[in-house]
Amino acid sequence: MFEKARAGGPSGRLFGHGYPGTGARNYHFSKQAILPLEDWEITLLDTPGHVDFSSEMERTLQVLDYAILVVSGTDGVQGHTLTLWHLLKRYRIPTFLFVNKMDLDGADRNALLTELQERLDSSCVDFSGACGEGFWESVAMCDEDALNQYLENGRIADEEIAGLIARRRLFPCFFGSALKLDGIDAFLQGLARYARCPAYPEAFGAKVYKVAWDPQGNRLTYLKVTGGSLKVRALLSNRRASLPEEKIWEEKVNQIRIYSGAKFQAVDEVPAGTVCAVTGLGRTYPGEGLGTEFSSDSPILEPVLTYQVLLPYGYDPHTAMQKLSQLEEEDPQLHIVWNGQLREIHIQLMGAVQMEVLQRIIRERFGLDVNFGAGNIVYRETIAAPVEGVGHFEPLRHYAEVHLLLEPGERGSGLQFGTDCSEDMLDRNWQRLVLTHLEERVHRGVLTGSPITDMKITLIAGRAHEKHTEGGDFRQATYRAVRQGLMCAKSLLLEPWYDFRLEMPAAYVGRAMSDVQRMAGTVSPPETAGSDVVLTGSAPVANMRDYAAEVAAYTRGQGRLFCTLKGYEVCHNPDEVIEAIGYNSEQDLDNPADSVFCSHGAGFVVKWDQVREHMHLEGFDWNAPGQTQASAAHIPQAVVYSGGLEQDKELQTIFERTYGAIKPRSIRSLRT
Repeated sequence: MFEKARAGGPSGRLFGHGYPGTGARNYHFSKQAILPLEDWEITLLDTPGHVDFSSEMERTLQVLDYAILVVSGTDGVQGHTLTLWHLLKRYRIPTFLFVNKMDLDGADRNALLTELQERLDSSCVDFSGACGEGFWESVAMCDEDALNQYLENGRIADEEIAGLIARRRLFPCFFGSALKLDGIDAFLQGLARYARCPAYPEAFGAKVYKVAWDPQGNRLTYLKVTGGSLKVRALLSNRRASLPEEKIWEEKVNQIRIYSGAKFQAVDEVPAGTVCAVTGLGRTYPGEGLGTEFSSDSPILEPVLTYQVLLPYGYDPHTAMQKLSQLEEEDPQLHIVWNGQLREIHIQLMGAVQMEVLQRIIRERFGLDVNFGAGNIVYRETIAAPVEGVGHFEPLRHYAEVHLLLEPGERGSGLQFGTDCSEDMLDRNWQRLVLTHLEERVHRGVLTGSPITDMKITLIAGRAHEKHTEGGDFRQATYRAVRQGLMCAKSLLLEPWYDFRLEMPAAYVGRAMSDVQRMAGTVSPPETAGSDVVLTGSAPVANMRDYAAEVAAYTRGQGRLFCTLKGYEVCHNPDEVIEAIGYNSEQDLDNPADSVFCSHGAGFVVKWDQVREHMHLEGFDWNAPGQTQASAAHIPQAVVYSGGLEQDKELQTIFERTYGAIKPRSIRSLRT
């Protein structure tokens, strides 16, 4: 990735992506370098090019003004190229393309340009000459205003072309050889001629895209200033109206560093558009927005394989977990998890190359030699129909009740949280706290204990005690409500699927189509591409993960398989997977579905399937004929609960047996 900055003025960014094919050691973590170009200063953010480091690349996309997508002239558009292209489109990043390795046999400029136009975008235009009637016509066909300008003047102004590029209506393509420096001058001239700096607001904003540590152990927060300026000793905060007070942090910037390679220059202030690293911030995370900048959603690209971390004999797993958690700060997609029942550490990885790099990093940074067990598929769970989940938590001097509506969402929509509860029933601060508790943890499904996804969870009713309710009470009630709803729902097991493109001689097509059918996949009719035949389709990752080697074997190296992650679909063999995992939802003590009540002078725990009869708020049958989601508004409103002292005392035994002795504490109010 490149960053572009005029000296003393606002800056912009460009992203340069390496293509797969070089050694694994070059692929971990994005690097930054400062390069001069005419009257510009460019900051290059070079991200890993291998598919195993897609999450690192996607985080860096969030701070780009422009992108440079490097395509191999001998391989053309591969599966991972398409993945990157879709991400650039999602993040609306203006993109230049450089087709490399044009000095090698098999690199055909015209064929490659046609492939770019067919598989990426029809507005990919050869800019190597950037003049002549054919060039102007190609540019004019990308936009109606550009066409009118060409018809009137016989050419198109640079500012018009720059605007088309910035709006992703035009994608300049350059061809050359980086090794021999062929085409590099033309590319850099085109970059300087057609890239423009965006306008930034005056109010301070910044987007965090990476967290790392320097050799001295200082925590570095890499960010792009997206508004105003940033000064040393400035007080930064993640304060938002939606965050409870205990989640908010305020910390000072101790140092601002402008990196170029391993070296950096410390500065006192940086303007909007600058990419820098700061010290002094201990709670930031990649994707977080500061000031006026919003935090990003979870990355689209996620690991689909989970591995057990095999520690040296006798090494304390808790010590290892503390060390590895530092790596999760740098790459949240690792999802490092401690399984208390099995006393095992599990980690999610994209593939073998990332595994190799991670082993080396752990050894060099922590002096720890680890191995990884066989990879297993990362499953997800969702529900098939709406259901109400209820949770109640009422030990001594504690009280909270939560009613949630769980609804299935579209595939790939993730989890969405909202509230449709009257503030006369439950104060706004408590409602915000419920939403915080919904967002703060990974909620496990009841089929395999896999994380839930593709669901909307709405707070539809709740109750607090006028004296005894505290934030932790709603945490317990919220968690139990989610779990109880899942226990009542019809759950679906989801598995990751690949979109694939298979290129091979015609003689092997029948074998390949039979294989896809055997793998429970789907395949489109064969298409001809030169002397080869192309098959496209999709199949479960569990069945296709090792198929590339099989293709190479039976085609004698003449076949090529390209896979990109499609997303999660309904599992093709759920009964087999559920039986193999052997998860018992009612024995998962970390995710209880039962509720704690007090009635007639005695406290007791009520099982999830009987809990509705004991709720203080009237339940709602979402499956009743004629009922709709809008009926949530008809749930009876209620004032806060005020139990008697006798009930409180009788609940003390239950609470202390479960949670230990109770220490007196004051009741604090939640601030917005």
